[in-house]
Amino acid sequence: MRLTTYTDYALRTLMYLATHRDRLVTISEIADIHGISKNHLMKVVYQLGLSGLVDTLRGRNGGLRLKREPSDITVGEVVRSTETDFDMAECFDPSGDRCLYSPACVLKDVLSSATLAYLGVLDKVTLGDLVAGGRGRKKTASIRVYPGAKKSKAAA
Repeated sequence: MRLTTYTDYALRTLMYLATHRDRLVTISEIADIHGISKNHLMKVVYQLGLSGLVDTLRGRNGGLRLKREPSDITVGEVVRSTETDFDMAECFDPSGDRCLYSPACVLKDVLSSATLAYLGVLDKVTLGDLVAGGRGRKKTASIRVYPGAKKSKAAA
């Protein structure tokens, strides 16, 4: 299963906000630091606001901030609020199911269990875990954000 770009941007936005709790952050700042579209990010931030994850303040001194503590936001919650479907195969959508095996197929149950297990793992990881380097979890990499840093041609 692959997450959409929309979900990727949502997670990056939340991680950035979690590492900058001491101030308001602008959409332009997040877009610039990650090299992503400001217009697309505006849609993502709007949805994060509707989901109750982000506070948005308008105006000249406006910006974004997390509405809840990073330790209270799970990756599973974010993925569920940003992904449009978890249908692993045609048979998950009864209106489009033309598979001959559907009435007695075990694969649908297996795929459903796999999806629930996937979401179950994401439900155990909080935004706080992501930005703190996953204390108490097997550490595979840490995230460091350097404002204004651009990829060099040698690193690309």
